[in-house]
Amino acid sequence: MASAAEQMAANMSWGAFGKATELRQRILFTIGLLIVYRLGTFIPVPGIDGAALRNFMESAASGIGGILSMFTGGALSRMGIFALGIMPYISASIIVQLMASMYEPLKQLKKEGEQGRKKINQYTRYFTVVLATFQAYGLAVSLEAGDLVTDPGLFFRASTMITLVGGTMFLMWLGEQITARGIGNGISLIIFVGIIAEVPAALAQFLSQGRSGAISPAVILLVVAMVIGVLTFVVFMERSLRKIHIQYPRRQVGMKVYDGGSSHLPIKVNPAGVIPAIFASALLLLPTTLSTFSGGQGGPVMSTILAYFGPGQPLYLIFFAAMIIFFTYFYTREVAFKTEEVADNLKNQNGFIPGIRPGKRTAEYLDYVLNRILVLGSAYLALVALLPEILRSQLAIPFYFGGTSILIIVSVGMDTIQQVQSHLLAHQYEGLIEKSQLRGRRGGKTNKTKPRGPARR
Repeated sequence: MASAAEQMAANMSWGAFGKATELRQRILFTIGLLIVYRLGTFIPVPGIDGAALRNFMESAASGIGGILSMFTGGALSRMGIFALGIMPYISASIIVQLMASMYEPLKQLKKEGEQGRKKINQYTRYFTVVLATFQAYGLAVSLEAGDLVTDPGLFFRASTMITLVGGTMFLMWLGEQITARGIGNGISLIIFVGIIAEVPAALAQFLSQGRSGAISPAVILLVVAMVIGVLTFVVFMERSLRKIHIQYPRRQVGMKVYDGGSSHLPIKVNPAGVIPAIFASALLLLPTTLSTFSGGQGGPVMSTILAYFGPGQPLYLIFFAAMIIFFTYFYTREVAFKTEEVADNLKNQNGFIPGIRPGKRTAEYLDYVLNRILVLGSAYLALVALLPEILRSQLAIPFYFGGTSILIIVSVGMDTIQQVQSHLLAHQYEGLIEKSQLRGRRGGKTNKTKPRGPARR
């Protein structure tokens, strides 16, 4: 039999959505900020040769240029003020989280709760500024080396650095505002909207290539079937759970004895979500961005990096898979699902796994289960991320598409829908509480005004 919450969720309709004024305001606020982000991708950085940049990005659209453009919502291909995108913040988050698991002072900050988390976030912002400054300077120098600038010089480099670093910090602020005052997942929604916005243009280009005969109809059908199949597979895996049975004993409160209950602890096959793929992509993009825009003039080291770590190359695929597996384990254990904290929470709530002692034994058992789940979860992420890369390089498709973008679209879409449903459910609960309070007040007034019968003597 369905629970009350499940029945309420099933009864959600457009009428309930229309009554949820707070949710409407949150959605409109989120849409407004995302529109601001999209408008910013079309504002160019001063001093760029638009025709030369357009020709260069068309030649690099199937390679690393397509990957960069995907993560920046097309801002890099137009060299907009958001050309660095949100990737410096993601790279800074990776490094700070790695340090927080190894550096003792940061470990102590993590144990301080909310205050420690705010301090770590502050360090992440500072490091984002440093990282974005270096990336902006390298990008400005690379643009000059690639003859993509109308008036190269010190003024161009300074203005480009200030513009790009300011754009990244503004995007980081937008993401935080969406998370706090919108429908959540601000950083992920920015990347999600950037990918979705580039899909129609890529699809039109793909179909025009088919009409011109550059791509055979069989390849078009194969790509469409692959995208549908990968989407279905990702949705199935993201909804897959491993349920661990939890038992609660009888408890006595005062003179009453409450029966023990049972529940389950759900562990997703992929607890880390799309974060490992984004982290791995960020690390791959960090060294290759500069070598791409240098136009082959970045020296032998950069040329070697671009040759061996270009999309579709064996070293690129091996490094990509290794980083996805590493970050799946790391992010799950350090952020998404900390077994020691889960075991302590169960112990504090008097819950236990049948046959397992509470405390340390429970944490060891959860480690045992989690390690085996992550074997499947990391392999699934690596497969989804690498399969489109391999097929795209083998079929010579003239634009970029990858498994990371599919993972982001599905994961962020599902998380956003869950956020909206949770807000609707909270609104329905608030409505029921208000109705019960009003009935109670009416009942109280009725009892007060009800005439009493004659008193017996």
